[in-house]
Amino acid sequence: MTATTTDHLETYLQDHRAGAEAGSALARRLADENVGTPHEDFLVSLAQEVEQDVDVLEGIMERFGVSKSILKTTGAKLGERIGRLTPNDQLTGYSPLSRVLEIEGLRAGIQGKLGLWDSLAELAAHDDRLDADEVTGLQEKAERQLEGLRKHERIAAREAFVDG
Repeated sequence: MTATTTDHLETYLQDHRAGAEAGSALARRLADENVGTPHEDFLVSLAQEVEQDVDVLEGIMERFGVSKSILKTTGAKLGERIGRLTPNDQLTGYSPLSRVLEIEGLRAGIQGKLGLWDSLAELAAHDDRLDADEVTGLQEKAERQLEGLRKHERIAAREAFVDG
């Protein structure tokens, strides 16, 4: 099988790893903030899956000899934390608007992760360091995650914006 050039792949994987760090933190915070709500079970499970996906990505990076970029990861963590400073029409506590915006942010992150898995699926045909079946499973999981987020976003939007 043809070997893959890692010139661009290294940067690509590092960028996705940094984004995964922020996405994992956001997923965990969403789960923690929604204990006792109709969103709890889904968000707790999703946070665990996102953490597992980070581990899978790190394994893929190892197979290609790509290390995590501390600078990019630190920047992503900082960006995620700065995003928490938005009061969302409520000075203290967790706002229903926060839930909507954070679910939307997580959807964007999962969509980006799906893009990663789609790109790696193309690469799998040319590089035996990737298992095509594993990548297909990751694509399917990301699609399920997006569908669940769409469902919960609709519920959160109704809770935040509809009276009664």
